[in-house]
Amino acid sequence: MIDSRQHVYLERMGIAVWVRRTGQLSESDNSVVSLAINIRGTDAANMDWQTLEQHVSTCTDCALHANRKQAVFGTGNQSAEWMIIGEAPGAEEDKLGLPFVGRAGKLLDAMLKAAGYERDDVFIANILKCRPPRNRDPKPNEAAACSQYLHRQIALVRPKIILAVGRIAAQNLLATDAPLGRMRGKIHRHEPSGTPVIVTYHPAYLLRSPLEKRKAWEDLCFARRVCREVEP
Repeated sequence: MIDSRQHVYLERMGIAVWVRRTGQLSESDNSVVSLAINIRGTDAANMDWQTLEQHVSTCTDCALHANRKQAVFGTGNQSAEWMIIGEAPGAEEDKLGLPFVGRAGKLLDAMLKAAGYERDDVFIANILKCRPPRNRDPKPNEAAACSQYLHRQIALVRPKIILAVGRIAAQNLLATDAPLGRMRGKIHRHEPSGTPVIVTYHPAYLLRSPLEKRKAWEDLCFARRVCREVEP
């Protein structure tokens, strides 16, 4: 028997789950069914970069599309060794159509440079492609609707390592509710690609808590070591 939490995780992986029911569907049941239909209706698994970006720019699979200025597809080296995955676009990202701009973006650039990479050397994306209202946390159905696009980006980039920045990004990417502190310092695996995932703090959090920057540097050093050990 699959419980509601497992159902959400399977939906995030793009796996449709059919459950035998009796009687009428509740409002929440109908929303899950509608989401599954929408996800299956847009099959990103075999899209090339251009087609994938076109689908993201016109996606209406969840309600966030109604208030976006533009979708934030992602940017960078499409054959990068490192893929950086954050939570969701903010106001500036929604305006410019680029991930990680503003103060948090500048700090991320500095973090990457310290690790020996320029922004153009990596590929940067988010769990969500559209901005949530007031920058709230992504809802499960929103993350599920976007998951097929992110999984396809990972499959196309084929990075040697994924750096998940922030609790929300890590929890959604790894289908877990573990706190960030417990995820740091370990090698996780993205499914279905099997790519190693290292978890660190979000740059926006580091701006509010600068004393944690030393821990973020430890995470970057750990990521570099793991990356060197990954077979080409």
